[in-house]
Amino acid sequence: MTTYRINFTKPALEKILPPALPESKKGKGGVYDTYHDTREKGLVLLVSNGGAKTYYLYAKVNGRPERMKLGAYTDLSIEEARKKATKFRGEVADGKNPQAAKHDFQQEATFKGLFNEYLERYSKKEKKSWQYDEREINKFLSHWFTRKISSITTQEVQKLHERIREENGLYQANRLLERIRAMYNKAIEWGWKGSNPALGIRKFKEKARDRFLQPNELPYFFEALNVEPNSTVKDYILLSLLTGARKGNMLAMRWDEISIEQTDREQWRIPETKNGEPVTVPLSLQAVEILKARRKTVKGAWVFPSESSVSGHLQDPKKGWKRLLMRARIYQLIDLIAQAEGWKERRIENARHDAEIDFSTYLAAYQNTAKKLKLDTSNIGLPDIRIHDLRRSLGSWQAVTGASSYVIGKSLGHKSQQATAIYARLNLDPVRASVEKATEAMMLAGKRKMT
Repeated sequence: MTTYRINFTKPALEKILPPALPESKKGKGGVYDTYHDTREKGLVLLVSNGGAKTYYLYAKVNGRPERMKLGAYTDLSIEEARKKATKFRGEVADGKNPQAAKHDFQQEATFKGLFNEYLERYSKKEKKSWQYDEREINKFLSHWFTRKISSITTQEVQKLHERIREENGLYQANRLLERIRAMYNKAIEWGWKGSNPALGIRKFKEKARDRFLQPNELPYFFEALNVEPNSTVKDYILLSLLTGARKGNMLAMRWDEISIEQTDREQWRIPETKNGEPVTVPLSLQAVEILKARRKTVKGAWVFPSESSVSGHLQDPKKGWKRLLMRARIYQLIDLIAQAEGWKERRIENARHDAEIDFSTYLAAYQNTAKKLKLDTSNIGLPDIRIHDLRRSLGSWQAVTGASSYVIGKSLGHKSQQATAIYARLNLDPVRASVEKATEAMMLAGKRKMT
């Protein structure tokens, strides 16, 4: 975060305090301050927000800047660090890289060793999604951790790819294959002499998702959402639909990114998106009302805070989303059975009310009733709707209500070389109008008012 130049003495280094971790960095990795020694050229001490202090030498190796680790502050004295820095600089002057052997990946490295190296040297530095790498590799590949990377064969990777497709779906299988291939490519780049066992294995054919909320589904979607008891989950899902924002950006929404004071500039500026660029999202009237109501009760930096999360904000509303889908299915089953048996309105209302007591029990009971009545339940519920489909739903309804592809792309923050010039000329007025129009159409199709 900050760079200082001081004379390295024990009293001076002992007084150094770790830097504070900004709110924007929580859950996304650490930060550190850099201290340069005024006596030994290139010698630095990095101090992390966790309190770790480590000596490094900054020098150019073959014309490229390198940061070479010398050792921990607790393991080296200041004089030892200076001597080691002098030694390393001498080797660099002779055209050698003192840590070349350390960086080269050996033939006898284990898969766990490659995994750790991949995370620290590449994934955490270059990928916003590094946490997915860490989670998925630990989940699906831990049985290889003690194996030498040279012992894993193409046939084993192929069989794993096929098994994951059967157990977890083709999308998960393909993403895992990509991770294995990337890890071995990095090992080869770092000096390993083996071959990549994932090369030559073809990914399973994927079908682009085009799912969005249909007119006949919206009434049940809103009805199920309206009775959701968790206001954070309820507002998160609804704002996801009304803004079309990506899941990660929505979860990490901050109050300092939102402008809802001026009626002509009600917007949300996302500092960085998947494309690596900032995006300004115009907010519809319904979205503004939700945010104003939340700001009266929600304290802190996050719009969707969570005390149980390391990041401080909501991580993944899977349970709330599951409740919504279950409610929507129950409500549709009730309507289907009511139509078949001629239920009165009062009985339908009572059935909906009773279903709130125990979702799973009532769902099973109504499914059995529908089966006995030989009713077609193949299109009941929202079985294949995912949270990400809410983003697609806004764009689809914009198209339905006549928005151009350029306006839709602008409102969803899409990046297209062909449309970049047009995006740059678009202001937010037509985008806002399109979002308002699509929102009104969804509300009308849902025939339910948000509560």
